[in-house]
Amino acid sequence: MQIDLDSLPPLEAYHVLTQTIIPRPVAWVLSQNPAGDYNLAPFSFFTPITSNPPLLMLSIGKKPTDGAPKDTRVNIEQRQWFVVHIAHRELAVPMTETARTLPLGESELARVDLELVPFDGFPLPRLKDCRVALACELYDIQEIGAVPQSLVFGRIRQVFVADPAVTEDDKGRVRFDAACLDPLSRLGGSEYATFGGVIKVPRPA
Repeated sequence: MQIDLDSLPPLEAYHVLTQTIIPRPVAWVLSQNPAGDYNLAPFSFFTPITSNPPLLMLSIGKKPTDGAPKDTRVNIEQRQWFVVHIAHRELAVPMTETARTLPLGESELARVDLELVPFDGFPLPRLKDCRVALACELYDIQEIGAVPQSLVFGRIRQVFVADPAVTEDDKGRVRFDAACLDPLSRLGGSEYATFGGVIKVPRPA
């Protein structure tokens, strides 16, 4: 099958892309709401892009309810700091729950049983149970496309990796055990890939 994306409406093109460009890492992003509590949301249009400076990129769309900018985008633009977590298998259900669209300023953390701990040397906390966390400062935001999407570029200031996943090779260089990290990656629809196979977690309505 060969598919001409120019002939498809945007939603159908989205489904083609998200089921073929796989697996994709999921950025589980913590940002600070105006009232001082925290927003937590997953994004799978996400990747590191440079190492000098160390930058990552998130692509953030609009709210499906009213087309307004998503809280994550607003929070990052206004307060500059955010934390990108990489979830593992056991966190698939709470991570998917935080994809739910909530009223402005309502915290997803009130709906999931997740603990925050200080992120040493950084203004925001991190999720205690995540094995990887990237402390980021806003580098740039660009708008692209007809909707448009927000391309958020973050400069990575600190990286946390859980101690059990940290090893050394025979030359004394630090290595991270990917099987121990067991990162979730996004497939199409309700499916995620793990190091042990494919699991399915329905998205909230």
